Amino acid sequence: MRGFTFVLTMFMAIPALGDTLVSAGLRSEAGLQQWIADFKPKALAAGIEVGTFDEAMANVTYAPKVVERDRNQSEFTKTIWDYLSTAVSDLRVSNGKAAMKRQQQELSEIESRYGVPASILTAIWGLESAYGTFRGGDPVLTSMASLAYDARRADFFEEQVIAALRIVQSGDTSLENLKGSWAGAMGHTQFMPGSFIRHAVDWTGDGRRDIWGDDPLDALASSAAYLKDNGWITGQPWGREVILPEGFDYLLANRDVLKLPAEWAAKGILDVDGQPVPDHGPASILLPAGAEGAAFMVFKNFEVLESYNTADAYVIAVGHLADRIMGAAPLQGDWPLEDRALSYVERIELQERLTAQGFDTQKIDAKIGPLTVNAVRGWQVAQGEVPDGYASPRLLERLRLSR
Repeated sequence: MRGFTFVLTMFMAIPALGDTLVSAGLRSEAGLQQWIADFKPKALAAGIEVGTFDEAMANVTYAPKVVERDRNQSEFTKTIWDYLSTAVSDLRVSNGKAAMKRQQQELSEIESRYGVPASILTAIWGLESAYGTFRGGDPVLTSMASLAYDARRADFFEEQVIAALRIVQSGDTSLENLKGSWAGAMGHTQFMPGSFIRHAVDWTGDGRRDIWGDDPLDALASSAAYLKDNGWITGQPWGREVILPEGFDYLLANRDVLKLPAEWAAKGILDVDGQPVPDHGPASILLPAGAEGAAFMVFKNFEVLESYNTADAYVIAVGHLADRIMGAAPLQGDWPLEDRALSYVERIELQERLTAQGFDTQKIDAKIGPLTVNAVRGWQVAQGEVPDGYASPRLLERLRLSR
C-alpha cells in the first residue's frame, strides 16, 4: 500500500457482510477447538508430525481480543510527521547509536555477508522492538489460530499456523518460547512465522535460528537475509531528502516515473545541501504529505524495504533513522501541520466521492494507494489545483463542495 495516510499496522481489511455476522459473537472457544480438529489433517499433510501438532495445539485458546484488534486496526492512523516524531526521536537515535556500537563487529560481518548496511539493520531493530526491549509476550499459535479461525484471511493465517508448528518441530525454539506481538510478529526484528521459515538464518552457529533470545544476532542476520532475498542492492541508499524547484511539475511525483538523479538534477531537483544526488540508479520522487511536505528521491531499495512493511511512513522512518544513527541531520522539509490523518470513514467517503465525480478509484477499501492517489490527481487537474495526489482533510472538504 503506497499512500499518504500512514496506517499503524501492516494489515488492513474491510469487513464484509459475513464478517459482520461473525463479529456479532458467533465465534467461540468451542468453535476454535472444532477448527483445530478440522485443520489437523491439513497440517499433517504439510509435514507436521502428529505429536508436534497435538502438543502445540493442546493449550491454544480462542483470543477474541486479538481478532477484535485485527478487525479494528484500520481505524488507528497518524500523520507521517506525528509518526516520524516518535519513530525517529532523539532518544531512539541515541539508543540506536549505542546498540550499533555494542554489536559493531558482528554487524560489520553481517553487512559484509549480505550487503545490507548495519545502520539499516539497526534501524529496523529499533523500530520493531526498541532494540530488543519489547519483543512481545503473546502466544503465537493462539494468535495465529484465532485469526485463521476468524476466516477473513484464512489462507494467510493457516500458513502462519503451519509455519509456527514447523518452527517448534525444527527445534529453533521451544513451544513455551514461541511468543510475539498480538499479530504474531516475533523476536527482535518481528518476523511473521512464514517469513521466519523462508528467510531466518543461524548466524551464531548453535544449530538454532533463535530470534527470541537476548542475543540479537540471529534476528539481525535474518533481517539482512530477508532484505537480500527481496532484492537489496548493495551500495544503494534507500533515498534522499530533496528540494523541489519553483514550477515543479507535480505529475512527475509518481512512483512509476523513474529517472537517474542526474536527470532529476537537470530539472532542478537537488539534495537539501543544494547538490545533485549521486547516481545510485533510477529513482522516483515521493511526496508523502503532498506539495506542502518534505520531498524524497527514492531508489529501488525503498521498494525492498516495503517488503518488510508496505507503509511509506515506516520505510522513511527506517531510512531516516539509519541516516541519523550514522550522524545525519534531521529532515529539513516542512509538513502541513494543520492537517490530521483521514479516518477510516473519511477515506471511504473520499473514494466514493471521487468515483461519483468520474475519478474512479476502482476500489472502495479505505486504502489510499496508487489507484486512489491517481484519482485524486485527476480531480486536482480538473479543478486546476496542484496535482500532488495528497488525500488530506482539506481536499475532502473541497470534494464535498464540488459537483
